[in-house]
Amino acid sequence: MLRLLTASLLATSALAATAAEWQNRTIYQLVTDRFATPDGSGPPCDTGDRKYCGGTWKGIISKLDYIHDLGFDAVWISPVVANLEGNTTDGQAYHGYWTQDINSLNSKFGTADDLKALSAALHNRSMYLMVDVVVNHMVSNSDPPDYSNFTPFSKESNFHPECFITDYTNQTDVEQCWLGDKDVPLADLNTEADDVVSSLNSWIKGLVSDYAIDGLRIDTVKHVRKDFWPGFVSSAGVFTIGEVLHEEPSYLAPYTKVMDSLLDYPAWFTLTAAFKNNTGNLTALATTVWQSQASYLSGELMVGSFLENHDQPRFQSLTQDSSLIKNAMAWPFVQDGIPILSHSSERIGADHHSYPGQEQGYTGGGDPSNREALWYSGYIEDKPLVTHVKILNEARRLAIAANTSFLTTAALLYAVSESTLAVSKPPLLALLTNVGNISTAATTWNVPDAGYPANEVLVDVLTCNKVTADNSGGVLVHATSGEPQVLLPTSALSASGSICSNLAAQGQSSSALRNVVASALPVGIAVALVFFVSQLTFDF
Repeated sequence: MLRLLTASLLATSALAATAAEWQNRTIYQLVTDRFATPDGSGPPCDTGDRKYCGGTWKGIISKLDYIHDLGFDAVWISPVVANLEGNTTDGQAYHGYWTQDINSLNSKFGTADDLKALSAALHNRSMYLMVDVVVNHMVSNSDPPDYSNFTPFSKESNFHPECFITDYTNQTDVEQCWLGDKDVPLADLNTEADDVVSSLNSWIKGLVSDYAIDGLRIDTVKHVRKDFWPGFVSSAGVFTIGEVLHEEPSYLAPYTKVMDSLLDYPAWFTLTAAFKNNTGNLTALATTVWQSQASYLSGELMVGSFLENHDQPRFQSLTQDSSLIKNAMAWPFVQDGIPILSHSSERIGADHHSYPGQEQGYTGGGDPSNREALWYSGYIEDKPLVTHVKILNEARRLAIAANTSFLTTAALLYAVSESTLAVSKPPLLALLTNVGNISTAATTWNVPDAGYPANEVLVDVLTCNKVTADNSGGVLVHATSGEPQVLLPTSALSASGSICSNLAAQGQSSSALRNVVASALPVGIAVALVFFVSQLTFDF
């Protein structure tokens, strides 16, 4: 009892992280019901049943060391409020997105003390808590809904008149018509009404305060009018990252002005297309990045960069080529933005079973197959992609430590072709390719403007192989493996670190590189953007 009370008291204050401080972080996203059970058991969990499987907030606490050991310092959990009870034609509300009562917690996930204990456990590890929230709708299993089941929005006037979205090119329909269908209608809240707005703003302020939440992931952002969001974000008082599901940067650009960050869906569309086979197009990915850098309020620097999430098919349902998988997984860690990894994305190996998942190599397709239970993996850390994720997290940390401008300097893309792409974000240089692991042809990356001091010794942290910059600081690399390469100067490595520590330069300064980054790169970025943007057509 004393332990629980102590945890609750510790959780009464969030770490009060700013958006800039969130940039330093890497985020591990999990589906609460599918991550870990409170007693460590592994009950059956058939994703096709779409039912609760038993994961809880206590279960998450028991596996925080696993997340921390992967190198993540922020955790994004499922929505926490009370959801629709019972069965529907679309299963149960195990995912947390079918809100019925915003003033109560989802008892399937635990108690208020359990959630406070999770917050405290994260903060004790200097980790951040991000909670998913739904503002757009409440959910019923009947049509018309029984509005009396909704708290506090128990009147029909609290909602837009029923009409299901049929035309996604009509923004009024997108914002005021309903998601779902007549079996499970997602009743669209009237966020034009002052009383609804006031209730939502008051609720989010209390939720953040009561559970010491450090950040919010906001669902279905494009389905609510844009000018609603500044007041809601201000009431929350913490970092916010929104979901705007659309493939065009020009569509997302206005939303970058109303909250701190957005999930980088435009890049996700081209990222998956580029790496799902060896005929993908990395030029299309680069073009999307250039468009986003030019049109978003903070360029790509504040986006949430990801390869997988709970709404989209597992990348490993698209390909089983390990080289393509490693290249695609490297992307969020080596470019601008905040890396996000979906639970079990790191799992891969020879022991695929019927619930294969990102660090654990799970291969489920679309919803619900992509929401596998992680306990089937045994949380084993001795797997290729687990190691891959750990190295990528550590490489990003080393780059941040070596260059104070790393997080605020936009990435430059070089050696762009259908099959190659170099991401320059000094002191880190990532060399990516989609030729795959069956290719025997040589792949070449030529980056003459990499910005390194002459003859700087670099290390591919994924293999610990050395590369030496030329007399002008450029980098020319040939390879035949199809594997990604993530280069750092030996001066950026740590002799006490976990990656290539035996190659860490002793007493070598990287101040020359920092000076290049601080002075020359912003000019280069401007020139590059002007050149590339001048060749692009935008539809604002």
